[in-house]
Amino acid sequence: MKLAIVTAYPPSQVTLNEYAYHLIKHFRQQREVSELILLTDVAPDDAHSNLEHDGCKVTVKQCWQFNSYTNLISVIKAVRQTRPDAILFNLQFMKFGDKKIAAALGLLLPKLCVLYNIPTIVLLHNIMEQVDLESSGFTKNKILQKIYGGIGTMLTRLILSADMVAVTIDKYAHILKEKYNANNIVQIPHGTFELPAEPNYDIPDGPMQIMTFGKFGTYKKVEIMIEAVEKIRARSNAHLEIVIAGTDNPNALGYLESMKEKYAHVSQLRFTGYVEEADVSRIFTDSAMVVFPYTSTTGSSGVLHQAGSYGKAVVMPDLGDLSLLVKEEEYQGEFFDSTSVDSLADAIEKIVVNPAYRIELGKVNYKAATALPMSKIAEMYLEQFNIIKDCKAEAQKIYKGASI
Repeated sequence: MKLAIVTAYPPSQVTLNEYAYHLIKHFRQQREVSELILLTDVAPDDAHSNLEHDGCKVTVKQCWQFNSYTNLISVIKAVRQTRPDAILFNLQFMKFGDKKIAAALGLLLPKLCVLYNIPTIVLLHNIMEQVDLESSGFTKNKILQKIYGGIGTMLTRLILSADMVAVTIDKYAHILKEKYNANNIVQIPHGTFELPAEPNYDIPDGPMQIMTFGKFGTYKKVEIMIEAVEKIRARSNAHLEIVIAGTDNPNALGYLESMKEKYAHVSQLRFTGYVEEADVSRIFTDSAMVVFPYTSTTGSSGVLHQAGSYGKAVVMPDLGDLSLLVKEEEYQGEFFDSTSVDSLADAIEKIVVNPAYRIELGKVNYKAATALPMSKIAEMYLEQFNIIKDCKAEAQKIYKGASI
């Protein structure tokens, strides 16, 4: 199979680039895939130098740009040039831009590929019905929220014109089936990026690192975490370092810089900036726990799966998709009230003062992560492509029989 994937890819900082890196790595190992065609955003000339893994041939076409109004034309042109046997879209609603028209135009691509009779699957990481438009940085205006909700419904209908739409959470599948009367929905779990050998669960000497990882400023807020750790320091002798790993959300540029200024007086507070793929392992391994200072959620959490793969305890709010993931995939963590600094401080402190509990959570999360490796996820997508091809072949037979 000659498989095309429309996605961002490192070192691009467009959303879902890390997910693509790991999924592509495992698609290359599948015997059924003879060639991968990466239809990526335009990036520096050396952008794809990290495609060093063994496996099938890889062809890279840098054919779209974030916030471009011509992505519809340029991507379809690349598809026609490369002539894939099947195509996978690695999408969320702001994949092609944070400007509304550019984002919407990009989401027309799956429908066009179906019209070209290319077996098409959309991996949809979030659905508008589960997105808090205010906390996610779209708009606080209630009227605009209703308008965007209507536009989201329209775009979802377009996306559902793909041969298959895959979602990572079972609840998403139920919502799409019920609201849109769709029968082309499949749940395929997020999967775990890397499966290192089971760790020994030790942490480095020195200050205990309390880490959070992601793109911050909309529904991911670091203030509550910094202030919670300060409370723990004030009432104990715990030697703690706060590690903020990641960058601003595109809808909140300048947020982390403002946090550096606001909390300049806080000791042992480290902002790492963008974490290169090669440094991800060290960031997680050195941490005692991973904190999710979220006020809402917008899809399955790659960070939770990463934390599990490194055997880390997690501290998270009991809300939205994080709660669903914990139930569905059997992760465990210490929960807190997302609006309360005191609640988060108590949750972190339970793990800080009890190494046995920290290790217990890490072991449970490692077990949950190893149940769904990315190699298995790649196989599940290939199975769906084979189902689509068989259905198209059967439909063609029926059509030919009817025309005789």
